[in-house]
Amino acid sequence: MSQSATMTGSLNILIGDKLSEAGIELLRNTEGVHVDIKTGLGEDELAEIVGNYDGMIIRSGVKATAKVLANPGRLRVISRAGVGVDNVDLDAATKGGVLVMNSAEASTITTAEHAFTLMMALARNIGPAYKKMTEGGWDRNKFVGRQLNGRTLGLVGLGRIGRTVAERALAFGMKVLAFDPVFNADTACDGQVKLVKSFDELISKIDFLSFHVPLNDHTRNMLGADQFERAKPGLMVINAARGGVIDTDALLAALESGKCAGAAIDVYEKEPLEEDSPLRNHPKILLTPHLGASTEEAQEAVSNSACEQALEYLQGKGIRGAVNAAGVRLDLEPKQLSYVDLAQRMARLIAPMVESTIQEIVVTCQGESLVGAASTIERMALVEVLNSLLDVPINVVNAELLAEQRGIKISSVIEGQPRAIARVIIDITTKDQPRRIAGAIYQDGKPRVLEINGYHMDMVPDGPMVLLLNEDRPGMIGLVGNEFGGAGANISDMALSRRGDTAMMLLNLDQTPDAALLNRLRARPGILKILSVQLPELAVADNS
Repeated sequence: MSQSATMTGSLNILIGDKLSEAGIELLRNTEGVHVDIKTGLGEDELAEIVGNYDGMIIRSGVKATAKVLANPGRLRVISRAGVGVDNVDLDAATKGGVLVMNSAEASTITTAEHAFTLMMALARNIGPAYKKMTEGGWDRNKFVGRQLNGRTLGLVGLGRIGRTVAERALAFGMKVLAFDPVFNADTACDGQVKLVKSFDELISKIDFLSFHVPLNDHTRNMLGADQFERAKPGLMVINAARGGVIDTDALLAALESGKCAGAAIDVYEKEPLEEDSPLRNHPKILLTPHLGASTEEAQEAVSNSACEQALEYLQGKGIRGAVNAAGVRLDLEPKQLSYVDLAQRMARLIAPMVESTIQEIVVTCQGESLVGAASTIERMALVEVLNSLLDVPINVVNAELLAEQRGIKISSVIEGQPRAIARVIIDITTKDQPRRIAGAIYQDGKPRVLEINGYHMDMVPDGPMVLLLNEDRPGMIGLVGNEFGGAGANISDMALSRRGDTAMMLLNLDQTPDAALLNRLRARPGILKILSVQLPELAVADNS
């Protein structure tokens, strides 16, 4: 075990569950990272220490409850080595600005293989036949099974695992139907899987049913008595997803009546499964103790992935597998990342111009190259706008929640048609005047502000900047130049634009102007508004 997490100036990570050593070694071998391994902690013990850590790596054994996350302290990320995160209170994590991520991809094949194995074992009565053999029996006629070829498999959920199961079922000559309310297509897997409109429609047409969904308010007990009534007689059910999606009482009743011919289950509402559970020793139920991701390959893969993802996020290198910051990624193409940076600069520049309550923020991404980055661009822009206006900690995790709590509508618009130069536009609707800023990145790789509130510009958002709104009359440029020159403040670049009887100046400066200079300018006749904004110094990669 490494040094204690009370150390400062380093990333301190808590391993709360048993993990493959490969992932832990990755953390230990990273400079500036200290690891504590503390497994089997109760809720009170975990709540007492979790705020001392920047990150926590867990499996299903740790319960990150609302009490545990009530005072998150320095905790910024919880990384789940595996898929399901129903052992983490996502609302509490989001409220505390703690990113929750999983390593879903790492165990996809292993989990899909286990689900398919359960279906094969169920179809051929492997469980009871094995038991009979160990008892000294034989009785071949009692264990006549079903052939998979030509049968219809129904999948609930067509994510990575669901699609992987579908591919294997198709290889066995099965017909595959699927229900997934968020899968917007009529077919999948190169047209070989047909999507149906409802779970009720699915269950009336299939011989085997396999679940591949998370446990939430929409999926809890989704297979109940009513659904069994609609099922074809002799349905076989497989659940290697999450405990709780099947109503246990309804399942037992359907098995008793013959409506359901058998069930193979790997996951349970309460784990370990109670010793006196009616599921145990039922002649038509095949049980395994949550083995979906339990292969040597998957254990190492999810451990590595969970540790890598947490470290990447804490080091500011990327976001993968985010559960409570949906769509936000930093593992983007360099050009897309440069537009994320542009959006952040634009947001910081426009936010000080907001003078009344914000009602809505809309981020528009124009150009085919930005389609995959739109969610990240929107969220990062939102963080910068709120950071400029609120005195609370804000990050990609809690920004949307904080906006929602304040009645601010957030949306993004994707205009994915090909363009020579992609553009980002931020529109802020307030109680008085709307605010808009638009920008792009040119072939030289430098970001440009192209419009502010209808004033057309061409300016690099970089370092100390000053925005002035003034009456459009002779002498204003000279007045501003004289004031800055007299104060020893050098203007490195200037953009000018006018609308009607007003004009806007946007200045790049070599140093931050002092308050006295700005106050003198405010007092000058013809100066209507002056704002000073400090942006990060620009470091542009070549994206040409």
